[in-house]
Amino acid sequence: MASQPTFPTERLRIEAWDDPLVDRLGHDPRSAYVEAYWLGILGPSACWLLRRMADGLDAEPDGFVLDLAETASSIGLRLNGGRHAPFLRTLGRLCQFRMARQCGPEVLEVRRRIPPLTLAQVDRLPTALRERHRTEVEVRRPAVDEVTVRRARRLGLTLVQLGEDRGATARQLAEWGFEPALCEDAADWSWTARHRLAARPGPRRTPVPATVRATLDGVA
Repeated sequence: MASQPTFPTERLRIEAWDDPLVDRLGHDPRSAYVEAYWLGILGPSACWLLRRMADGLDAEPDGFVLDLAETASSIGLRLNGGRHAPFLRTLGRLCQFRMARQCGPEVLEVRRRIPPLTLAQVDRLPTALRERHRTEVEVRRPAVDEVTVRRARRLGLTLVQLGEDRGATARQLAEWGFEPALCEDAADWSWTARHRLAARPGPRRTPVPATVRATLDGVA
């Protein structure tokens, strides 16, 4: 585990951590999602601190100076005790979970949007919360039109025909910007379709023509 970052004890400059993917898919630190699902992982002090920093960045998007003693007191934490002070440990926890990162001894970049839980984090939630999270994700998941599904499957089949395994196919589709669930579906479909095509009777064909023909015939 990485060592505890070293922070100043008086003031810390807070700036926004620009991350296009998380900024697009993530949640406001003051949202119900963060309160429901991240609270038990980050802890209440870290969540409250993220809220305060989000307020500060809303007021001063280019960054602001955080008075550490005043902020610690406002969320019920002590700043005394050197580098092991409760408030400094909370700052370190934000870095540990990559909600913030230290950029120089007195600058902290903080996420303005909090990423969705990973699958491993979801699996560690209490049962009721885990089921609630999965239900909410299904409700929020955008509908994928048939053209996009067919395109992902065509590309997936081409990758499989060129020798990629199922996992590599799903990862490559994700790199091309398809939704995670669609990547998994297309990789599964492509792997099955490849074996189905290989089992068809008829003259042997080279991989590339077979891929092209399957695509044009609407196999995908």
